[in-house]
Amino acid sequence: MFDQFYTTLESLGIVPVVVLDKVEDAAPLAHALMAAGMKSAEVTFRTACAAECIAAMAEAEPKMCVGAGTVLTVEQVEQARAAGAKFIVSPGYSEEVVSWCVENDIAITPGCVTPTEIMAAMSHGLKVVKFFPANVYGGLSAMKALSGPFGGIKFIPTGGVNDKNLAEYISAPFIHAVGGSWLCAKADIAAHNFDKITSLCKEARKTALGFEIAHVGVNAGDAEESLAVCRALDAAFGCLLYTSPSPRDRSL
Repeated sequence: MFDQFYTTLESLGIVPVVVLDKVEDAAPLAHALMAAGMKSAEVTFRTACAAECIAAMAEAEPKMCVGAGTVLTVEQVEQARAAGAKFIVSPGYSEEVVSWCVENDIAITPGCVTPTEIMAAMSHGLKVVKFFPANVYGGLSAMKALSGPFGGIKFIPTGGVNDKNLAEYISAPFIHAVGGSWLCAKADIAAHNFDKITSLCKEARKTALGFEIAHVGVNAGDAEESLAVCRALDAAFGCLLYTSPSPRDRSL
């Protein structure tokens, strides 16, 4: 049922976890994330304006997959969905919330850290669960152990994931994607350090993709066309642009 959502999430690799205190910060944040190629964000229901912020981000960047996090009740699910949320994330397992989401065809990723919770999620056809807080419940070693009996389940760890251990987490075969709040710190949002957020997201994406670019030669019809290709690559992967001596060749 949620295969398309799962595929999208896996291709992104990282979902920024966002806490917004002011609606006016939502649109600039959405632009900052999209500028780094971060096409998804989880807006937590920890503030009174969460639903409004989801709506503002979805309006500002229609191609962004904006979801709601820290969802505890069906009422919050309904609010998030009405605001335009494309997916729901819960910190724990709620039979009521999961059942409602499945029945109403909205993607749900519940928090599951025990075999019993994972089996409950599987009974609804879910294949991906949140593992939160990952640093408290055993991190990678715990998820590796759980992936033994539950080979069809993948995890989205959140809590304790950061730029220093991202590569280790994302490379594990049982990890579907990771969630992280370090990309959009409340202090940076409050100070409107959106360029910093874009930079952090670009670095995280490069780590998640797991490759480095040494040299790319671009041959095109003219200088402007080749430079446009280079700028597109720079926007997608955060490459450093420089131009070669030849007017018909632009290199990264």
